[in-house]
Amino acid sequence: MNVQSSKRSTYVAFVVALVAMIGVSFGWSGQAMADDADIKLLGRMSDAFAEIVKKVEPAVVFVQVSKTVKGGPMSNGMGGSPFGFFNDPFFQRFFGPQFQPRQRSPRKFKQMGQGSGFIITSDGYIMTNNHVVGEADEIDVKLSDGRKFTAKVIGTDPKSDVAVIKIDAKNLPVIPLGDSEKLEVGEWVLAIGNPFGLAHTVTVGVVSAKGRSHLGINDYEDFIQTDAAINPGNSGGPLINIHGEVIGMNTAIFSRSGGSMGIGFAIPINMAKAVKDQLIKNGKVIRGWLGVIIQDIDDDLAQSFGLKKSEGVLIAEVSPDSPAAKGGLKQGDVILSLDGKPVNDVGELRNKIALTSPGTKVKFVVLRDGKKKTIKVKIGEQPDSRIVSKANHELLGKLGLVVQDLTPELAQQFGYKEGDGVLVAEVEPGSSAASVGIRPGQLIQEVNRVPVHEMKEFLEALKISEKTGRVLFRIRDGEYGRYVAIRIR
Repeated sequence: MNVQSSKRSTYVAFVVALVAMIGVSFGWSGQAMADDADIKLLGRMSDAFAEIVKKVEPAVVFVQVSKTVKGGPMSNGMGGSPFGFFNDPFFQRFFGPQFQPRQRSPRKFKQMGQGSGFIITSDGYIMTNNHVVGEADEIDVKLSDGRKFTAKVIGTDPKSDVAVIKIDAKNLPVIPLGDSEKLEVGEWVLAIGNPFGLAHTVTVGVVSAKGRSHLGINDYEDFIQTDAAINPGNSGGPLINIHGEVIGMNTAIFSRSGGSMGIGFAIPINMAKAVKDQLIKNGKVIRGWLGVIIQDIDDDLAQSFGLKKSEGVLIAEVSPDSPAAKGGLKQGDVILSLDGKPVNDVGELRNKIALTSPGTKVKFVVLRDGKKKTIKVKIGEQPDSRIVSKANHELLGKLGLVVQDLTPELAQQFGYKEGDGVLVAEVEPGSSAASVGIRPGQLIQEVNRVPVHEMKEFLEALKISEKTGRVLFRIRDGEYGRYVAIRIR
C-alpha cells in the first residue's frame, strides 16, 4: 500500500470510528456501529501519532529570552506578555496594543519572553522565529532532557521572521527537514512547542490552506494555514508531517482572544531553509531584485489585457535602471511564467525573485499587446531600505521612533504612493510617539509643517525640534490624515 492510500484508509477509518462512537452515545445500531477492525485501526492511528512525537520531541527546544528595557512592566492579564518587549507589528494586529503604564522617571528592568525552536544539526544549530530572539540580550535554551544552554545569534531575518541560533553542544537529536512543496491541503500535521510556557505541548490538526499571503505579518509571506492549535509560545516551533519531518515553522495566529481559534500560520520549511542557509553562511540574507511594482489580475483586468481568464501578474511600473528595465520588461506586461512555472499571485512572484541569487538569469514569458514574448533577465541584488532608528538618532530615540524610506514594495504593501512621505517602521511601547497614537505602518508626510518625501528631507525638517523641544507631524493612516504634536522629553 502506498503512502497516499495508507493516509486515505487511516482517515476513513478514523471517521467511521468517530461516527460509530457518536452513535453509541445516541443508542444507534447497525452499520454506524464500529466493529473491532475499525477500533483497532483507530488505535494504530493513535499509536502512529505517539511514535512521531517520540521521534521528534527530543529535538524541540524551549527558548527563553530576556531584554533590558526602560519604562514600566507590561501586562496582558495572564502574568505578563510573552513577547511584549519586541513590539512586533503582528502581535499588535492580532492581539491589540500592549498596555504600558507611563512612568514619570523611566527605570531599567529586565523583561522575559519565550518561544520555541528545533535543532537542525547535531552540533547545536537551532531554527526559530526572528520575533522570538531578534532583539534579545540573552537567550537560554532548554532541551527536553532538562539540559540548559546559553545560545548565541547566528543571524536573523525580520522580513521572513526566520532566525538561527546556536548552542555549544554535540551529538544532539535532530529533526529532519521535509519538502513543503509536496504538502497537500487536508494532510495531518502536528505542532510541537511551548505555548504559554507549557513545555513540549503537542497538538494535532490538518493543513487548512497553503500559500496564504497579504496578511501583513511579514514582508515575505507564503504561509501554511493549519487548525492544529498554535498559541503564544509556539512561535518558532516545528509543524510536523506524519513522516516526522518539519514542513513548517509555527509563526502566528489569528485570534480575538489571544488564544487559538483554529487559525494558525507557519512559514513553509522550503522558504525557511533558503533563509537559514544564507544566515549560517553570511549572517544575513541577500535577496534578489527585479525592480517592478506588480499587482494581481482580476476578471476586469484580464479582459482589458486580452486574457481569457484571470492569470499571471501585471507589471504596473518598472523602475529606471533596474534589472527589469535592462532586461526588457515593460509597464503593462503580464508575467505568465517564471522559468517555465506558471505565476498567478503577486506574493508568489515576490518570494521567488527574493529567493533567487543575484546574478542569476531567469526566463519570463509575458503577454504584451496580446502576444506572448520570452524575456531573459539577470536578477540584481535587492537594495537596502534607508532606515533611521532610535538607536542612531538621538531625537528619534527620545520620541521612540524608527522610520524609513518608502520603497515601491512597501508603498504597494501599505497602499501608499512612493514619495508620499516616510514610513513608521517601529514605535517603542510607552514612548512619546506611542502616547499620541503613532503606529507602525503609518506615513509621516509633514514635519513641522514642511512636506517630506524621503529620509533626507525628514531629518532636515526635524532639526528645528532640537531647539523648540516640540515636533509637529502630519500622519497618514490609509485614507485619513491628522496632525500630532509631541513634546520632546
